[in-house]
This record gives sequence, C-alpha cells and structure tokens, in this order.
Amino acid sequence: MGSLTMMQIAKRGGIPYPTACRIVQTLIHEGLIEQEPARKYYRPTAMVQSLSQGFQADSLLVERGRRHIRALTQKVGWPVSLTVRIGTHMVVRDSTHADTSLTFERYYPGFRLPLMDCASGRVCLAHMTPEELDRVMGWISLVGAPAEQDQTAYVSVNTLNKIREEGYAAIGWGQHNLTPGKTSSIAVPIFRDGRFEASLTLIYFAAAMKQGEAVERYLSDLMTTAEAISGELAASDLADMQDVILLN
Repeated sequence: MGSLTMMQIAKRGGIPYPTACRIVQTLIHEGLIEQEPARKYYRPTAMVQSLSQGFQADSLLVERGRRHIRALTQKVGWPVSLTVRIGTHMVVRDSTHADTSLTFERYYPGFRLPLMDCASGRVCLAHMTPEELDRVMGWISLVGAPAEQDQTAYVSVNTLNKIREEGYAAIGWGQHNLTPGKTSSIAVPIFRDGRFEASLTLIYFAAAMKQGEAVERYLSDLMTTAEAISGELAASDLADMQDVILLN
C-alpha cells in the first residue's frame, strides 16, 4: 500500500493500535520499515527484498561506484565497501573484498553493521539534520537495543561535528563484523544533490598499522574516490533531468 499512518496500518492489519506500534518499531529497528522524513507515515525499505530474493545491489550508487571502488582497491590493496543507512544499521551495497587477498572475510551485499559502532555509520550520523538524528536516536530507544544504546554515550555531538569538519570517521579494532577485533576502518561520505547518500569505507588489518598512519596513507585516496562517485551521481541526475525536459 506504499506509505501508511500508524492508524491505517493497525486497521488494515486488523490489530490493536499499541500492537501495531510495537511491530512497526521492531521492523524499523530491523531496517524493513522507515518513517518518512517530513510526516508520520511509514513505508517499506529496500531491505524488504531480502524476504523473498536476497538483497540486490543494483542501484545507481552501485552502478556508478563499482569501477571506482575496484580501482581504489587495485591502488591501495585493501578492500573498500559502499554502505547505506537502512533503519538503525548501515548495509553493504557493494564491496571489493572478493578482489583482494588482504581480507579475513568476504562481505556481500546485505551485511549489516550497527549504526553507532562503525565508521560508515558515524559518517552518516554526522551528516544528518538535527531532526533526523533525533528520530534515529528515538528509534533505538523505542526498540530497546541496549548494546547500541551504550554506544551513544561516546558518539557525542562534538564527535559528530568533528567528523563532519574533518570529512571522515575512523574506528579501530572494530567489534561488530565477521572478525571482531581484527580490522579497523576509515569512512568518508558520498553525496548526491548536496545530501549524504552513502559511506565509502576502507577496511584494513588492525595489527598492520596504527590508525593515524592509516589515515595519513589512505584518506586522500578515499576522499578522491568518494568525490568521483558523487560526481557521477550528479551527472546521472542531470542527464535524467535533461531527458525529462526534452520529453516535455
């Protein structure tokens, strides 16, 4: 039915309103439903595809970004990934883990990381409006995710401001992945039409180098790649707009 209010969901589902609220908040936490930015209407996310056929990485972001992330991995050796926010998680849309031996595991489209405890998630949070940030924090508190709530204590406003100003976020010895404590990461934002679209993240062996050294070595290449992908998204949007004008 597309976007519905909570009352419409309750009526169409034939369930009490409080029950509908609990179910919807759980599905928001799982990334299957999201609230519209400007009103209290709820709609399914792309993650719903995983219920029937698996998460499909076929968006414009992946199409435009794939050659750039492969080129980056060929240059630096380490795997990189494209992630987007769905609910309270960052979800991998594409990665180059299969293109390099410098990885412990392969991360396929659909793999999820907690928003608060990954570099890509912190970059995402840093580029939210105050209203968006409050709404996401509200989702986490409503669904009662204690592990993630604990993380909010040190993801302060000052930390997010610093990430936005410096243009990147870094996490050392990451715990919420397939090999807890073995990898570190650096993430930068990808923009579309002036708004945050996705995170570009480089993952390296935590024991291979200190975080400062990794930032010094790879941040410039990461930012250059992110800018290239942002530029391709903008060019595609412009081409689509021109096509509409010509058709009209």
